[in-house]
Amino acid sequence: MPKKYGVKEKDLVVYHIVDLVLAGELRTGERINRDAIATALGVSRLPVQQAIDQLEQQGVLTSVYHRGVFVSRFDEAVVREQHELHGTLNAIPSARAAASPTPRVLAELDAALRDLRANKAPAGFQDAALEFRRIIVEEYAGPPLQAAISASRVFMPRGFWGSYVNEHDEFLPSFEAEAAAIHQRDPEAARRACMERAELQAEVVLAELTRRGVLDRLGSG
Repeated sequence: MPKKYGVKEKDLVVYHIVDLVLAGELRTGERINRDAIATALGVSRLPVQQAIDQLEQQGVLTSVYHRGVFVSRFDEAVVREQHELHGTLNAIPSARAAASPTPRVLAELDAALRDLRANKAPAGFQDAALEFRRIIVEEYAGPPLQAAISASRVFMPRGFWGSYVNEHDEFLPSFEAEAAAIHQRDPEAARRACMERAELQAEVVLAELTRRGVLDRLGSG
């Protein structure tokens, strides 16, 4: 696999392992083959180990002493939990923004919202959505919370959302609700918009994983 310039080798390995899980090529309890991953990506074992360490911390992989590293439980409940966590974490800076919005932040959010409305193509909408979140997170979340939010995106691959054709119609209302809540200084409404968006994201991802045969929607992976 050719290397992607501008992407750290460790991150390339993380994306690769997560993609294998989401494709059903790695399933719950299966062992991670470090050498096979290093060969497939054309990297050394160091970034592979770094990626494994990160994914262990994020709960994707589990290390068993003297046995190796295995895929952790991955089923419908885990997908829902991951999205609930992501929504909860994002709700914190959004509520802070609503409690204390500044003219600059409001103006930047309005501009981002205009881009969201205008970009109906999946890739453009995804870029605008990331910019909307960046404005809030960078202004109202400290380094620990920013790191936690970033880590919680592990099962939210940008490649998937950049090609999901219904994203504009299905998700624009939640961004509009969040922006309105911040303008109206309503922290609870801002939190609710984040949580509802995360719940909808979970449903979309679960439907796709079911279509792929990765999940059966009965709770087994």
